Amino acid sequence: MSEKEKTSQPESIMVHEDVGEFHFSRRTVYSALLPVAFVTGLAAGYLFWGRDTVPPANPAAPVAVVEETAPGSPEQPTRFEISTDDDPSLGPEDAPITIVEFSDFRCPYCSVFHVETFDDLMAQYPDQIHFVYRDFPVVGGFEAALAAECADEQGAFWEFHNLLFSGEYPNLDRDAFAAYAEKLDLDVQDLLACVDEERYSDEVEADARYASGLGITGTPTFFINGLPMVGAQPLEAFIQVIEYELGE
Repeated sequence: MSEKEKTSQPESIMVHEDVGEFHFSRRTVYSALLPVAFVTGLAAGYLFWGRDTVPPANPAAPVAVVEETAPGSPEQPTRFEISTDDDPSLGPEDAPITIVEFSDFRCPYCSVFHVETFDDLMAQYPDQIHFVYRDFPVVGGFEAALAAECADEQGAFWEFHNLLFSGEYPNLDRDAFAAYAEKLDLDVQDLLACVDEERYSDEVEADARYASGLGITGTPTFFINGLPMVGAQPLEAFIQVIEYELGE
């Protein structure tokens, strides 16, 4: 993954935790994309998420942001160059909108997004969004990420992904993986063996290193055409940004 992000930062950001109010305009529509400032990377010792160590990151609560723009200053937000790698995706690759999510199957706010917003978002823009899921297991979801990759090997990543976020088995342990694999008519023993041997650990860890290198410190974190949005934002926040991007 050789693509590098742009490192310029917004000079001032005001964060408001009440997400019930949005005051978007053409001038400030991108302000919801910058709930937290990105740092320049995390300590090198925190590389094996969900195992022996956990990086200093937390699930990202939904927040809304209003950023004032000084008269005469440029209105363009920071746009990052984000690699989609070869990670699981939905929607046409040449869609005008690419959303890359860095997520953790144990993250409660990630679950909120996928249960309450994800399906509606994809239904609203069936041919206009290329959605890419990348792993950043900062709250103990390393094994679940492995299990999802193993399900992908059997052609069922998104179905397994949906079950992992469903909350039916909150512990997301071997029993959960076996139950979900059986529900999807997958080869249960092969999936469990795949998890046990950590067949896709390099893939999960590579995603996590990449996210850490971007300075991501919370999940879920999204990049909409390279524009960062943090937290389980409501559907309306995504629509505002997508419509603006489509109108450009």
